[in-house]
Amino acid sequence: MIEYIKGEVVELTPAGAVIENSGIGYFLHISLNTYTAISGKKECKLYVYEAVREDAFTLFGFEGKHERNLFMQLISVSGVGASTARMILSSLTVNEIESAIVSENLNVLKAVKGIGAKTAQRIIVDLKDKVNCPDTISSDLLLSQNNQVAEEALAALVMLGFTQASSQKVIAKILKEMPRLTVEQVIKNALKIL
Repeated sequence: MIEYIKGEVVELTPAGAVIENSGIGYFLHISLNTYTAISGKKECKLYVYEAVREDAFTLFGFEGKHERNLFMQLISVSGVGASTARMILSSLTVNEIESAIVSENLNVLKAVKGIGAKTAQRIIVDLKDKVNCPDTISSDLLLSQNNQVAEEALAALVMLGFTQASSQKVIAKILKEMPRLTVEQVIKNALKIL
């Protein structure tokens, strides 16, 4: 699996980017959020999601892991395909989507082209316990000097089967009390609490 592609931005449109690496040009479908983040840059690093079907091999590129993770959560919802998930990520910021899901705000999701009431409801029901709680992130994790440590610890805990929301709260609490911990120490402390 391709984790990310780093290279020269050869072409850029609001819907796609061609990134050249080692003489190979990779076309990646992108959201407007990613387009805005890499506009004007000569080089960039995009995190990749590979969609493999019988008739197509498609790459989706994201400016950060957070956006890619949300994309993957969205496409896990029945009735939400890659194009719809990209449309959601182009219409709203990652924090706006997560806030809408956590606060169960159907109207925000229904405002996205192609999302009806049933699909919006399914997204909320399926992802409410899985998405980040924006308030917790912005106040405790993103502003923390240990953002990388927090992100890696969170990913590990989610892979171990803990919910994203409860893991974030625990990680934020640990890093607030002991900001110099390594990823391993944060995970060990979190496992004692969860």
